[in-house]
Amino acid sequence: MKKVFLVLFFTTAGGFLYAQNVATINSNPISSKEFLWVYKKNHAGQANLNQKELAAYLDLYVNFKLKVAEAKSLGLDADETYKEEIAGYEDALKAQKKVSADTPEYAYIMNEYREGVLMFNVCEQKIWGKAQEDDEKLKTYYTNNAKNYEGKPFEEVRGQVVGDYQQQLETEWVNSLRSKYKIKINQAELKKLTKQ
Repeated sequence: MKKVFLVLFFTTAGGFLYAQNVATINSNPISSKEFLWVYKKNHAGQANLNQKELAAYLDLYVNFKLKVAEAKSLGLDADETYKEEIAGYEDALKAQKKVSADTPEYAYIMNEYREGVLMFNVCEQKIWGKAQEDDEKLKTYYTNNAKNYEGKPFEEVRGQVVGDYQQQLETEWVNSLRSKYKIKINQAELKKLTKQ
């Protein structure tokens, strides 16, 4: 499930430099071409580009990029297991021979996978593992939000409590990342993308 989820998730530009960036995070650009490729990949069949929808999606994509930046700052990209997983995926991608290794799409796909795995690993560390393993904090969360569970006993709604607690942890974490990293959105470039 992990691999399938990641492949469908997000991508980056793979080191390609383009003239126009739709955003930057700590001076690291998100190119318009990268963002548009990701958006279209995840919105197949959608003919028109709506500025409001693009802006909302860019907000989600920035959150993703912040998690990747944090994973890198924690050194997760230097982990040997991570490197082996990426190498294995690249070998499989080359063996399929569906996308030539010297195309921008290949670079997008590889970075999508690289960053997707980093995002998964850092979320496992910062959110999912914490919510699953700390019964005391889960029960405290349940008690503080009992009205949301209609008086049902903790054991009966544990799965829902875990999901809700994970959402709270993620929201708090993303807010802290948005404070930690400098984010610039290029509104003019975002507007131009609606004409593509």
